[in-house]
Amino acid sequence: MSNFKDKLVEIRDLRKHFKIDRNNTLKAVDGLNFDIYKGETFGLVGESGCGKSTAGRTIMRLYDATDGEVFFKGENVHGKKSNQELKQFNQNMQMIFQDPYASLNPRMTITDIIAEGLDIHGLTKSKKERVERVNELLETVGLNKEHGNRYPHEFSGGQRQRIGIARALAVNPEFIVADEPISALDVSIQAQVVNLMKRLQKEQGLTYLFIAHDLSMVRHISDRVGVMYLGNMAEIATSEELYENPLHPYTRVLLSAVPIPDPNLERTRERIEVKGELPSPINPPSGCVFRTRCPFATDVCAKERPIFQEHKIDHWVACHMFDKRYKDEFKNK
Repeated sequence: MSNFKDKLVEIRDLRKHFKIDRNNTLKAVDGLNFDIYKGETFGLVGESGCGKSTAGRTIMRLYDATDGEVFFKGENVHGKKSNQELKQFNQNMQMIFQDPYASLNPRMTITDIIAEGLDIHGLTKSKKERVERVNELLETVGLNKEHGNRYPHEFSGGQRQRIGIARALAVNPEFIVADEPISALDVSIQAQVVNLMKRLQKEQGLTYLFIAHDLSMVRHISDRVGVMYLGNMAEIATSEELYENPLHPYTRVLLSAVPIPDPNLERTRERIEVKGELPSPINPPSGCVFRTRCPFATDVCAKERPIFQEHKIDHWVACHMFDKRYKDEFKNK
């Protein structure tokens, strides 16, 4: 059972479709439903092209939703219209981007990059206070105040991501969407950045949506994990439950590909092979979107989209195998 009680973010039937041409629409996000609780890290995983980054950007309102709703503290994010409402929302929700170089303006000093949010929201009253706050943020993320006068190109990838984290923290947000924040970094640096994020969460009471494709790192940082496939949510469970008892065939495929440190176990364990290529989100399969690659698929999987339902406490799955109505279909699979 989840230890977190208060819902901070609620996602209801969220869709984000992109019109490609007159006849084709790319269904990047196609009906997501999940909650994120105050103080937790919700990991969102899936292979490239599954729509997880688009989901994060739509939750943040960097993209307008095609349909569905996102609630932050009970208020509809996509219903906010006035500049004042949007300003307050942007202060409460911040984003850490995947590429720490592309997301930093190369013509601005580190001080000005970090202080941009302070200036927009009027959070400092003087130039002295502004510099002091930036220096405090630099030290919080493990950098020196002397770094403030430099430019992004003078830093390593890991240092640039720390600058991105400092920029996100500057306005004292409650919720941060971290969009693959470590995928562009060397393996040796990834753990440092994740440990920094965990420390900051504990110290400042932050809530994270942590988007990634590295399942081992997601397990390390997340309280609960959602698995996405082709714009749909396949499974949600606590981190421990998902890794110990995966239900959805796609989750099992992903976990079977994660290396195990023990060489004896690694040699003997069974790997689940997935057939075929990832279908196009422009023309997804009927029924269950995973059925064209699923080793357990039957006729019912092509006819009907599975219901995303709670199989046991805090463990949700969208698969006909766990729907009582169709249990006979899978007896011999």
